[in-house]
Amino acid sequence: MTDIRIRKATGTWVIRSGGAILGESKNALELSEGNLAPVIYFPRADIAMALLDRTDKSTHCPYKGDASYFSIVNKSSISDNAVWSYEEPITPVAEIKDHLAFVLSDSVKVEQL
Repeated sequence: MTDIRIRKATGTWVIRSGGAILGESKNALELSEGNLAPVIYFPRADIAMALLDRTDKSTHCPYKGDASYFSIVNKSSISDNAVWSYEEPITPVAEIKDHLAFVLSDSVKVEQL
């Protein structure tokens, strides 16, 4: 198994897309996996889910489970498959259930306030 660590992300985190704030959280999680850059996972309750449309895309990670994807749809842009969620993660990473992570790009930014 790869080395995965999950901890509470310190401070307040915000996710922006196309100039719109999709969410802000003091309860985000930071997932570190091997040598990859850490990923911030936001609780669904802190995200404007009305701006997300579920897509047909799914992927499988042997260490986390099956990921579902969403596109971000706001007034200025659509970011296809820019959000993923492990809705039924495997037991070692169960903490990320009901959380969302974002594909960073020119139009999608995750920032610590």
